[in-house]
Amino acid sequence: MSDKHLDLMLINSTNEFLVEYNSLNENSRYVLTGFSGSTGDAVVSQDNVFLFVDGRYHIQADLEVNHDVVTVVKLQAGETMFSKMKELFPKGALLGLIAKKNSQARVEAFEKFFHVKLLDTDIVQPVFELPEDNIVDVDISLTGRTFDEKRQILTCGFSSDTAMILTNAEDVSYLFNKRDFSKPYESKITAKAIVTKDEAEFFTRSNLAAFEKRLKSLKGRILIDKKSINAYDYSIIKDYAVEMDKNPVQAMRAVKTDAELEHYKEAFKKTDLALAAVRVYIENAENISEYDIAEKLEEEFIRFGAKGLSFRSIVAKDKNSALAHYSKSSKNEIIQDGSLVLIDCGAYYEGGLATDITRVFVKGEPSALQKKVYTTVLKVFLHAFNYPVDVETCGFDIDALARKIFNENKIEGFVFNHGLGHGIGISVHEYPPNLSNNEIARVKLEENMCFSIEPGLYNQAHFGVRLENSCYLKDGRINSFVKMNYERKLIDFNMLSEQEKEWLKDFEVL
Repeated sequence: MSDKHLDLMLINSTNEFLVEYNSLNENSRYVLTGFSGSTGDAVVSQDNVFLFVDGRYHIQADLEVNHDVVTVVKLQAGETMFSKMKELFPKGALLGLIAKKNSQARVEAFEKFFHVKLLDTDIVQPVFELPEDNIVDVDISLTGRTFDEKRQILTCGFSSDTAMILTNAEDVSYLFNKRDFSKPYESKITAKAIVTKDEAEFFTRSNLAAFEKRLKSLKGRILIDKKSINAYDYSIIKDYAVEMDKNPVQAMRAVKTDAELEHYKEAFKKTDLALAAVRVYIENAENISEYDIAEKLEEEFIRFGAKGLSFRSIVAKDKNSALAHYSKSSKNEIIQDGSLVLIDCGAYYEGGLATDITRVFVKGEPSALQKKVYTTVLKVFLHAFNYPVDVETCGFDIDALARKIFNENKIEGFVFNHGLGHGIGISVHEYPPNLSNNEIARVKLEENMCFSIEPGLYNQAHFGVRLENSCYLKDGRINSFVKMNYERKLIDFNMLSEQEKEWLKDFEVL
């Protein structure tokens, strides 16, 4: 940093495809800090390392980092890394950014407060071997549209000198109807694409030199999404770049086809069955650990036809369940009588769309506090799920209702410290839509959009409860892909109104 005269250096969790869930073996932030969470970047100053994490990771970050070296900056609801950096660091400081690991939009945002220097290489770049691709086609019966149909929709209105650059791997996977199930916790192909009116081509990681050469040959109007193109790729075509107001591929894949909805329904039937089998295992097996449950869960997913898991399953007992994204699944954490077990899991099936569900179980009989917290979270879910949706409704509105009900039913020491939900699709977290108290959640919900509703309450000294159903909007109302019932022995029915009890009847299948 001194050699480059930098005051600050941003160390990313992502790779040059700007993926959310980057493997730890190519995650520079993990190499630097030891924090293994899926998101959250670090900033190095001349005398400190600052790790920025949202509410899902406050506890996990505290447990994983060396506090003699790393300062954990805990973002609160509504705060962003950028807004917090403006409080911590002086205006005009020289900030180093890796050009290939930061979007052009992010670079421009930082430039409004800092002086920015783009760097060609990552000073904390891990050494790893590129995984081999195993790309397969997805049948139209599962996608509802062929590649040619999607391309024609996308390029309608293109002139002969117009090209579109797609650097988001999920966008490329969606457009070309391609998937790759060979890598853990993903179905996307890792590729970038160039689309014109007459042709479209994608370039995998092993062929990025050809992608760069093709970029340099382009002239005319080059349509780009500054939020997904990295600053290095943007620098090649910036003289011809035209920023799109809205990413049309992102918008297209956010509104699922009826074929995709039908596939999702079948995928969630299998997901329900896998988790129901694990519930029986927890109740009946003795001397089992979090690790044993996670292994059993993956076995059940595969037994019911999964191609692989959509993310590393969270199996967390007692205090561990207060870590919203706990993923250790320890062999040493043995389930005892009265243990509360939170399981957040999902899988990919042949269509390559991620399922996502969270349920909470208890071994034996629950405590009064477990029942109170569980029932409060359930109450919030039922109201959010039955929100009276109209054409103006956005995720922000549903999240606001959930927070209102939590505030009316406060339990001392327990907090709800994350958004209410997220979009689902090729990635387990997609946008749009979003259900939170952030500005991105002000996008209106549309028919056939798919998203999670997952209220939760957490207390590090006790436990956490999160109840998540993946849902879709159809015929003006929210519907649930998940049909799995809730744990009756954890419900205090005296806390539920008659309306809430009636709503609960929709979830009595398994």
